[in-house]
Amino acid sequence: MRLDRRSLLIGAALAVSGAGALAVGAETTVEPLWPEGPPGGGGPGGRLEKRLNGTVFNVVTPTLTVHLPERPTGAAMIVAGGGGYRRISLGWEANPAARWLVARGITACVLTYRLPGEGWAAGARAPLQDVQRALRLLRAGRIVPGVDPERVGLFGFSAGGHLMGMAAARPDFQSYAPVDAADLVPAECAGAVLVYPVITLLPPYDRTSTRRILVGKTPSLTQAADWSVETHVRRDCAPVFLVGAADDPIANPWNLVAMEAACRKASVPVERHLLELGGHGFGMGKPGSRSAGWSVMLDPWLAARGFV
Repeated sequence: MRLDRRSLLIGAALAVSGAGALAVGAETTVEPLWPEGPPGGGGPGGRLEKRLNGTVFNVVTPTLTVHLPERPTGAAMIVAGGGGYRRISLGWEANPAARWLVARGITACVLTYRLPGEGWAAGARAPLQDVQRALRLLRAGRIVPGVDPERVGLFGFSAGGHLMGMAAARPDFQSYAPVDAADLVPAECAGAVLVYPVITLLPPYDRTSTRRILVGKTPSLTQAADWSVETHVRRDCAPVFLVGAADDPIANPWNLVAMEAACRKASVPVERHLLELGGHGFGMGKPGSRSAGWSVMLDPWLAARGFV
């Protein structure tokens, strides 16, 4: 029964994503996160929808698409594309990041997370529940046997960076009631790579889709602070790698500054890189632009934390 379900999920993913987008490692599988459906239920009907640019929405079933390298190091990273919590950028952000990680022997797990505006009962908590569940499944050995539970990291872009930042900063937050033994495993990570992330939902840097989707058009300062990553950083936050561009019109560079300051205040290891040009959405780097080589700075950070 498990094989049949997995085959159906893989077939669906191939149908909407294309074989080339998924074939980033020696082996690719698609794993559902919740055995009996997500907490609270709800959500859209139909099937996962995809645009020509590789973004997806109408997430009926949250999943991990697992890309196994030919020579795994034992480390793994969960990857989340951005899209303002309205859609998820797989084609430009998550899948290229997975290819980059797999080339370094890191198992890459692309997270197709629930979008809060698609009718889920959990609302704003839905995507956080998904990444916490993914962390627990990976660390429990339920997804990929042989993954070191102490070398599981997070990698997120834009709103996906907000999501991964929240998970890294709040490992003890119980976003859902346990559904099986895997949920007894702490939702901890070994490090978080946040690429042009939306960190704060507080004014004056709150004119983002992330803020509107998570807390509405006119949230109180308390509501906005509760969903701002920097307000939750404590000593138990994982080490953080930050990168963005000075000319980013969506995730103002102050987001990087706020996260770095919060990490330093809590004595959390943090590394921040600001590109002079790059705008928003440069992914793993736009060929021929100043953002093309930013990933070179990430290699030593990964090595220092035992991922490679």
